[in-house]
Parts: sequence; structure tokens; C-alpha cells
Amino acid sequence: MTERNGVRRYLALGDSFTEGVGDWHPLMPNGVRGWADRVAERLAKAQPGWEYANLAIRSKRLRHIIDEQLEPALAMRPSLITLYAGGNDILDLGTDMDRLMEEYRSLVERLASTGARLVLFTGYDVKVSALLEPLKKRNTLYNHRVREIAAEFDAVLIDYWCFDAYGDPRMWDSDRLHMSKAGHKYLAARVLEQLGVPHAIKEKNWEPMQRRGLREWEAEQRRWVHDWVVPLFGRKLRGVTLGDTLQPRFPEPVKVPRKGGLRKFVRRRLAESATSHAGSPEKG
Repeated sequence: MTERNGVRRYLALGDSFTEGVGDWHPLMPNGVRGWADRVAERLAKAQPGWEYANLAIRSKRLRHIIDEQLEPALAMRPSLITLYAGGNDILDLGTDMDRLMEEYRSLVERLASTGARLVLFTGYDVKVSALLEPLKKRNTLYNHRVREIAAEFDAVLIDYWCFDAYGDPRMWDSDRLHMSKAGHKYLAARVLEQLGVPHAIKEKNWEPMQRRGLREWEAEQRRWVHDWVVPLFGRKLRGVTLGDTLQPRFPEPVKVPRKGGLRKFVRRRLAESATSHAGSPEKG
């Protein structure tokens, strides 16, 4: 991958998919880790000196990613860019898919102009509920256009749609829309393989799931509706999102430690912050 002034720099752009939602980690920025962190860490192990920035924030639509992430991305002069964008737009009822994909292509064109190696993703057909089945046509169109655009700009394509492993519900978090820790690890492995980067990420070898009784299934459905569906529609009615108060997890490139990875970097930063505050004079 192209070096810029002797620096290898990986930049992750997008929404909750790339932010890491579902791979919960209390010490990491925004409380998540995710597949992109894992990719950055394996890059640094394979070739020391990699830097990493992650501008992705949950709930962002394509227009937000263009407005908020594109210019900072171009200024960082990355060697490698991963982009997933548009999934939240597909879930919005008024989305014009032709216009969405035109804007997506324009974004990819700008990113490709940097000379960085570019990685794009199709979207998975999540079997959440029969209520969302009408959106399957949109997802199919999105994936078709992403494949075309990836070929046009010689981007690496991660065809997420085709990964049968995600048919197991344990690959998904409790909201059924975001990958679990196992799902993030699996995706990180697939990205690294496409990039030709060695890794030792092991896939889960689960026992077959036990069949649930009707009563258990109904109770699970009620919990899901109460914990996730109702709050989601409530936020849509209020015009707010879970990402409104969040900042990017790694807004500036950080050098990824070869040993200990980003968790080591975060612990060191927290320790330095605590020491700094301990040495500050009290204000009375």
C-alpha cells in the first residue's frame, strides 16, 4: 500500500458499522472496539509504523459522512481507506435510491483520487423482521451499484452480502442490526485476507443452536420490540440519533503499537490524562 512521506496511514469512514457498535468495550472511545480497530492492529503487527484514524459515528447518513468526514479524510493523505456508507439511508422511508447511489459514487471518486487503496462493502440482508422485508429491494440495488462502483475505481470489494456465517444469530448484537463481537472479528479477518495481511483471528466454533419453544420466542420478540424497536421509532419521531452527541473515536491519526494494539494506546492516554489532572492546581 502506498506510503505518504514514509507513513502508512489507515483511515476508516462511515457509520456504526465501522465505528464498532456491537463490539462493546468500556475503556475504548465511544465504548466500542470493532473490526476496523482489529484491522489496524494487524496492519501494525505485519508492518510496524501504521497510523490509524476512525471518523465513523453511529447513525450517520451518507450526506453526513460527505459533509463531516470527507474533507478531514482528504487532508490526512491516507494510504488505505475503508468506507461503508448508505445503510442508514436505506432504512429511511423517503430515500431516493438513484440519488443516493449517485452521491455515493461521487464520494468514492473523491476518495479514489487520493491514490489510497480503497475498500468498499456491500450490505448484509439482515433477517430482523418481516416489517423490513420491503427494504430488501433497496438493499439489492445498493449492493449491485456498490459492486459496479468498486470495479470502476479498482477498489477492493468486501462482499458482505455473501458471507453465510452471518446467518447465525450469534453473529449479531441484541438489536439484531449490528454485529456482535464475534461478527466484528469475522469481518476483520475477511478484510485482512482481501488485503493480503496475515492474521491469527480465530472464528467461533459454536455448537448448533437449540430450538426454542413458542413461549420463549414470543418473550424474546417482546424484549426486542421494547428494548430496540420502540426507542428507534421514538428517536425518528423526535429527529434525533444515537450519534448526535458523539465525536469520532480516533479523529486524528494515531500510531498503533505493534504490541498491545489500540487498547494499550488508550490505556496509556488515559494514564497520561489522569497524571495531568492530578498535577493541576485546584480552582477555588
